[in-house]
Amino acid sequence: MRLDDAELHALGAAQFVDDLPTPAGLLYAQPVGATIAHGLITRIDSAEALACPGVIALFTASDIPGLNQVGNVSADEVLLADTEVLYHGQPIALLVAESAATARRAAKMVKADYQPLPTVFDAREADSLGMHIAPRQTFNSGDVDSVWADCALVVEGTTTSGAQEHMYLETQTALAYPLENRGLRLISATQSPGMTQRIIARVLGLSMHQVEVDVPRLGGGFGGKEEQAAPFAAMAALAAQQLQRPVKLTLRRGEDCQLTGKRHPYDADFKLGLDASGKILAYQVDFYQNAGAFADLSLAILERTLFHAGNSYFIPHLRASAVSCRTHLPPNTAFRGFGGPQAMFVLECAIFKAAKIMGIDAGEIQRRNLLREHQMFYYGMPAQRCLAESSWDTLQTRFDLSRRQWAINAFNAGHVLEKKALALMPVCFGISFTATFLNQADALVHVYTDGSVGVSCGAVEMGQGVRRKIAKVAALSLGIGEQRVKVESTNTSRVANMSPTAASTGADLNGQAVRMACLQIRLRLLEIAAGLLGDAGTEQLDIEHGRVHRQGQPTKIRWKQLVSQAYMARTGLSAQAHYATPNLFFDRSVNQGQPFAYHVYGCAAVEVALDCLRGRYRIKRVSIVHDSGQPLDERVDHGQIEGGVVQGLGWMTLEQVVFDQNGRLLTDNLGAYKIPDMHFAPEIDVHFLEVADNPAGLLHSKAVGEPPLMYGIAGYFALVKAIQAFNPAWRPDYCAPLTPEKVLLALHG
Repeated sequence: MRLDDAELHALGAAQFVDDLPTPAGLLYAQPVGATIAHGLITRIDSAEALACPGVIALFTASDIPGLNQVGNVSADEVLLADTEVLYHGQPIALLVAESAATARRAAKMVKADYQPLPTVFDAREADSLGMHIAPRQTFNSGDVDSVWADCALVVEGTTTSGAQEHMYLETQTALAYPLENRGLRLISATQSPGMTQRIIARVLGLSMHQVEVDVPRLGGGFGGKEEQAAPFAAMAALAAQQLQRPVKLTLRRGEDCQLTGKRHPYDADFKLGLDASGKILAYQVDFYQNAGAFADLSLAILERTLFHAGNSYFIPHLRASAVSCRTHLPPNTAFRGFGGPQAMFVLECAIFKAAKIMGIDAGEIQRRNLLREHQMFYYGMPAQRCLAESSWDTLQTRFDLSRRQWAINAFNAGHVLEKKALALMPVCFGISFTATFLNQADALVHVYTDGSVGVSCGAVEMGQGVRRKIAKVAALSLGIGEQRVKVESTNTSRVANMSPTAASTGADLNGQAVRMACLQIRLRLLEIAAGLLGDAGTEQLDIEHGRVHRQGQPTKIRWKQLVSQAYMARTGLSAQAHYATPNLFFDRSVNQGQPFAYHVYGCAAVEVALDCLRGRYRIKRVSIVHDSGQPLDERVDHGQIEGGVVQGLGWMTLEQVVFDQNGRLLTDNLGAYKIPDMHFAPEIDVHFLEVADNPAGLLHSKAVGEPPLMYGIAGYFALVKAIQAFNPAWRPDYCAPLTPEKVLLALHG
């Protein structure tokens, strides 16, 4: 019996890059990092390191045969620093040895001298100095400036949301094998095999067809292996090509934290205008994104921030501007939500502040401003099949929120040193890459003569269950059981030019391509079946449960027999298909268009309990109504929702990334950086919205990877309400995360 990924994980039988058998002659690579955050390299002394027993070689920028450039969107990031370092830990050399321990020990022996240069670590300071990745970008709708005078209330303020470590279980790793004719095979833990292939070819001066990248599965990604896996794979490839021996590079946890980027920290200034009933009339927001030293994906993330500045609300007059600021920190990168969570947090802060002044619950403002069918998003796209109000109303009734709020009020009235609170978070999240050209996928499907099926596509399995969904799509499309289908590893030799598995599109794009390929084969098989039956046309035939049916009734022709007959008739049992998401367009000269295939809606209620004496709190319960369309696999979607909301709660409450005054990361281990654990995880109730349908999605389903993270934003505001129930004079600074230390100070400050 074929086991799916979840079962293999449970048995400890799932293989990751680091589990693969060690090839003969394997060497180990270790990057040598800069010891300052900004400066000119004046000297690199490797004599002591090279004299260490077991050391094979040390490579610097001068040893790169192609281009010393790993920037994908912007060509601003070198593989190995040659003249200037721009963040603490930036690789300046690559040491290769007979063992990983020797490589690490010898790497510390490499000495470098620097001429220090000024450092900037704060986005607002970088903005004041003109240190921008690109010029400020602005989305406009209506006439914001003309409306302020008509508002009954105008609130202004600032917010800060912090960075977040990806903390995937499997750290950055790659294994490179030299092949004949200067070719290379890489087994890499990357979400973007196609981009990794392209970067390696560039660095080594090869054609892309000389580089094969294979991804068996990832031990988590969350966006952290979309761009940032490529440099480490390129380092392993450089050493393997130069030494003509297999080379492995695997970072330890602390090294991974030190050398990789995080979720982007954001600062923002907001201004919100409402009428006397709580209707939002105007919203202005200015975002300052801390990009780190290089562009990475910052501009794409910044643009999605602008797309999600309005969240689930209809705001007739909106102006959102954003700028990506270059600092001397490791380049920040993609993280689940991709800039959307940072945007939504700011608007929820503005709503909360306005509600406090108006003397009403923030939920009243949220409810009155939810998007409705056919209302226009400020970027020119109509809300279609809009389920914002339906999600809100279903949450209220299904989880009896009025009664729960009454019980919380009664509890707080009777308890001095314990308080509870409930906060709500509606979510509206657009599904598609905002870079339109990425919304494409290819698939290759083989049906073997024994009736088994092999599927190759660009989707990378990283714990999100995409492989299970792809197998289900193939089985449904062919009319057979899932046990007959194997989804192969993701490989650039089988599928070329693949888009990254990101933006919650992995199942949508690749599943559509797989379905198209399977339907080609299915049609050929039905033509064979029609010939075998003699008196039936293909329009009368179908394949269900591994048997040919005629006009709904089973025939004697089974799947394996049909496949065998097709082969004997010299009928093609393989098919390739290409899918491109239709009807996507966006005019960046006016920032208007239809950038998304559809939107995912939902709403969550987060309930907290606070020990007001010690500042300890518990996220007690999370109740969610989520729009998954017609789910392909409810079990997979349920797991994604639970994981997403807990990750969002961690970002809002626990996870604090700290650098010292010299730009060195202090929170580089799980002792210093707290992530949610089993004791933190709340009771989570998930209800899938029953009235949901999505013709634009794969078999009417909706993507599920990213939207649930944003439900966790409600945890911040539930804690704020609980604190204010004890200390009404306290005013929040709208700075996340709201850690237990901050909570204690707020209670008794």
